[in-house]
Amino acid sequence: MFDVSFTELLVVGVVALIVIGPERLPKVARTVGHLLGRAQRYVNDVKSDIQREIELDELRKFKRDMDDAASEVHTSVRQASDSLRTSGDALRAELDDTARAVAQSGASPAAESPAAGSPAAGSPAAGSPAAPDPTIAPPSAGNSVPSPVPSAPAAQVVPAPAAPAPAPVSPTTEHSPEPAPKNPSTGTPT
Repeated sequence: MFDVSFTELLVVGVVALIVIGPERLPKVARTVGHLLGRAQRYVNDVKSDIQREIELDELRKFKRDMDDAASEVHTSVRQASDSLRTSGDALRAELDDTARAVAQSGASPAAESPAAGSPAAGSPAAGSPAAPDPTIAPPSAGNSVPSPVPSAPAAQVVPAPAAPAPAPVSPTTEHSPEPAPKNPSTGTPT
């Protein structure tokens, strides 16, 4: 802080001894020491406060950067969601149009009956219910639009062969098992 050499401090001490006197010099030196200690603590407190503020500013800047990045990610996710929703709506509208076209094309051959008034060889007779079109699946509870794709037959589930069961293990006994009786003529177990 101050550029004070030892000789300058010695001169200040001699002048203080002459001006203050030997009786009050220890008391003044103690008071000056306390004041210098307080000043040093005050300077250290100010330094630590400044350091803390700098760290808080860095943390605030970091938080601001993270908030900006999070909002950018949120915006991009929202845009992607909106674009997917828009394309999904367009696909749904196209599918609805296709389903209507298929329904109209399926209805128009039924409207165009033979001119003679007699049913064709493969057509249902007049008064009998028309057979359902196999290319249009019936609407299910969750799907109100008929699907133009024919339904595939259900796949048959073939169970896998069961693994052979392990041979039963008989509980061990203290005695050894008796051998099987042998055929006296051949000597083989029966």
